[in-house]
Amino acid sequence: MASSAEYLEYVLDLLADVPEVSHRKMMGEYLLYASGKLFGGVYDDRFLVKSTESSRALLATNAVPYEGAAEMLLVDVEGKAAVRTIVEGVLQELPEPRKRRA
Repeated sequence: MASSAEYLEYVLDLLADVPEVSHRKMMGEYLLYASGKLFGGVYDDRFLVKSTESSRALLATNAVPYEGAAEMLLVDVEGKAAVRTIVEGVLQELPEPRKRRA
């Protein structure tokens, strides 16, 4: 099941306080980036973030975005400040994105 554009807009509204957020549509779902780092996505109208030490400390529900994928964590909070805290923690633990070849 593909995610709806309306749910994506809801998630982007929650992420309004996170700097440099962008998204990319991929096979009916949406990948979420901040400062060039892939930190999560919208899968089947669920907002999921990568599992890191900080996200595991703040979120409890594991979810698999699609068959064969690594487990991620379901963002089940609605406050912009709480979402920013979660995403900033994840971003600090992710490696810098690789430079693309020209």
